[in-house]
Amino acid sequence: MKQVHSIINLSRMCWLFGITRQSYYKHFGSTNLKQKQTEIVLELVHSLRSTHPKLGGRKLYYMLKDNLQEQNIKVGRDVFFDLLRENNLLIRKRKRKHITTWSGHPFRKYSNLTRDFVPQKINQLWVSDITYLKTNQGYLYLSLITDAYSRKLVGYDLSNNLEAVNALQALKMAIKHSTDSLTELIHHSDRGIQYCSHEYVALLNKNGIRISMTEKGDPLENAIAERINGIIKNEYLLNNAIIDKQHAKQLLEKTVIAYNNHRPHLSCQMKTPGYVHENQIETQRLWKNYYKKKETVNLLQD
Repeated sequence: MKQVHSIINLSRMCWLFGITRQSYYKHFGSTNLKQKQTEIVLELVHSLRSTHPKLGGRKLYYMLKDNLQEQNIKVGRDVFFDLLRENNLLIRKRKRKHITTWSGHPFRKYSNLTRDFVPQKINQLWVSDITYLKTNQGYLYLSLITDAYSRKLVGYDLSNNLEAVNALQALKMAIKHSTDSLTELIHHSDRGIQYCSHEYVALLNKNGIRISMTEKGDPLENAIAERINGIIKNEYLLNNAIIDKQHAKQLLEKTVIAYNNHRPHLSCQMKTPGYVHENQIETQRLWKNYYKKKETVNLLQD
């Protein structure tokens, strides 16, 4: 009897608003479906973020696209970003505050060989940089070497100080794990004392690797290395409260695997750096010529 009354009341309400009962059921059925789909999307985002804590929206959308299609969930990129924004899931950039480069040393400084150079394959250009991590027991310093073509991390070292020997360990790792000839390789870095030290330069020369350095202290002269450092640090490592060096090393090893083998890279046409590097895949380069861009800006200002 109650069910009959509820149907009558629903019919009257629909009549008052000028809609049919079928429209009513269709509307609320659609609303419930959208809510369920939203919950599924958010669950998938949280699942990916458990491995890639600070992965940006574009890469999240790319990585989830096939999964969403399999579940017949249609979400455009703008709607996806709105969903991230509404749930406070967009990533905010951190500002750099700690200085890791000292170029006021007496060692030889080299010219920039990368100004008009665009690598066409792996092991033609490695870029290096050092960043820092704050732990409960003080600062640690992370030296990274990246293959500029594939964007793969090929060498890294984590240490308690900025001594040259630590950057040297990252270089040794990169050379050791390289299976190709390095005679065409350029090693590019800033003019920090670590990269200008006798030991570092000697190892590069021993392996026939040409030396290139920034000239004016402009971050754009080593933009790829700066970018990769930022990804490793801000998307992965700083998402954790780092206890000490041992804890940081454990996180770093997991991070390198996640970055190289699972995180799609925009500059590799959304393929992973490890896949591009190991298979020597030819990709359409989305290489930014920072120098020409800067020269254009200067001309417009003059």
